[in-house]
Amino acid sequence: MDTAFTPALRQRLDDGLHALGLDLALATPLLDYLGLLLRWNRTYNLTAIRDPDEMVVRHLLDSLAMHPHVQPGALADLGTGPGLPGIPLAIARPDLQVALVESNGKKARFLREAVRHLKLGNARVLESRAEAVAEPGAYAQITARALDTLDGILAVGGHLLAPQGRLLAMKGMHPAEEIAALPPGWTALAVHPLTVPGLDAERHLVEVGRTA
Repeated sequence: MDTAFTPALRQRLDDGLHALGLDLALATPLLDYLGLLLRWNRTYNLTAIRDPDEMVVRHLLDSLAMHPHVQPGALADLGTGPGLPGIPLAIARPDLQVALVESNGKKARFLREAVRHLKLGNARVLESRAEAVAEPGAYAQITARALDTLDGILAVGGHLLAPQGRLLAMKGMHPAEEIAALPPGWTALAVHPLTVPGLDAERHLVEVGRTA
């Protein structure tokens, strides 16, 4: 890896992993991923955040903050972009099988290279719009970080969920209005406040499932 990270950046990541209850050994593959993203970003503009220290907090730790609420099994990350939160979750959680769903061609090319480079046997890339993924009921969980409102995510990806499956939607402030606007047949099962190490902003994870 030709990207040299400062000791301070590595320490920030280590501190964040410790705060999230994760193994510090994850820092090595996470920084491999970050280095690859920085290199590709110079050419392909995959993410607007370009400062490596900011990426540690807003990309890596922000993605991993949800990990205690993710169950083992199949997870589809809709509109994953450069692989967020799907790739950090796949690195941290080998008990997941992560489908990285992304319709943008250059982002999908990056994702395939990242999966190959990081040897992520538990991740695969689906170059597709979420609504066109023909795998109905195949996933215990779907997630989306910045894709749409809750009802918008369900409209394009709800078909992918198994009967007892859950949407894990990452939001900023508590999305009371979005919860109130959930379509018939769906309900908010829980709203978890998240603490992202190093980030002074509200984060919530909304769990949505089918009504009984």
